[in-house]
Amino acid sequence: MTPAPPLASAQTVLITGDTDGLGRALARKLAAQGATLILHGRDQAKGDALLAELHAETGNNRITFEKADFSSLAEIRALADRVADRDRLDVLVNNAGVGVELARKDSADALELTFQVDYLATYVLSCLLTPLLVRSAPARVVNVSSAGQAPLDFDDVMLERGWDGVQAYCQAKLAQIMLTIKHAELLRDSGVTVNALHPASYMPTKIVTHLYTVQSPLEEGLENTARLVTDPELGKVTGTYFNRARAARAHAQAYDAGARARLIKISERLTGVPFPRTPSLAS
Repeated sequence: MTPAPPLASAQTVLITGDTDGLGRALARKLAAQGATLILHGRDQAKGDALLAELHAETGNNRITFEKADFSSLAEIRALADRVADRDRLDVLVNNAGVGVELARKDSADALELTFQVDYLATYVLSCLLTPLLVRSAPARVVNVSSAGQAPLDFDDVMLERGWDGVQAYCQAKLAQIMLTIKHAELLRDSGVTVNALHPASYMPTKIVTHLYTVQSPLEEGLENTARLVTDPELGKVTGTYFNRARAARAHAQAYDAGARARLIKISERLTGVPFPRTPSLAS
């Protein structure tokens, strides 16, 4: 596997879900390259420890930590508002998520937890940070999704008629890819690219090891994700789903314009955050 090229040190990157797993590994890699990093997690103590670790390892003092619990829409929105006050944002990596849950959980907003954390958080951050990304262009959005995808029943996205952990996870990940395509269409001529990827299968992360046997090393997922963040050859590629390092076809529902429109309407209703209609309105 060819390592991803380094990131320019002047670039500012927000990575969600950094205190464990893939997000932590990506943060370490980009910190060593000297990037300005905005790291996120829901545990302040873990965030402080990560900052101290990265500062000591890399000498990079352009790293900050933002606490937000994605089970709360108010905290997601507050995170977006804080980041939107920054001078620039060159890369948004929507990585935070939960895996396959063993029992149904609801968020603080009385929404199915997996859908909120794995998809609606990506939606809110992508929408509210679009103006800053456009002003910072060329810029990138990278959505860490999954090869595990299942179509949404738009009459029951909260799975009230029959909750299943695998369905909850897979529909949220497909929704993330559908948003990727819709967001890329909006920003096609703005200098901002939007792509999604399945980084690797069953990496040794906490959302995997409690249920599944590890199949892929963390380094594989790290390099595939870092490539979308940094590789200049992908600077104009947008609206694409990658399975590891290769462009691939997602589930058929992702390419249904009507389904994408229905998803956006539902997302607006559930979050109260409107989807930007044009780049000029977004900026």
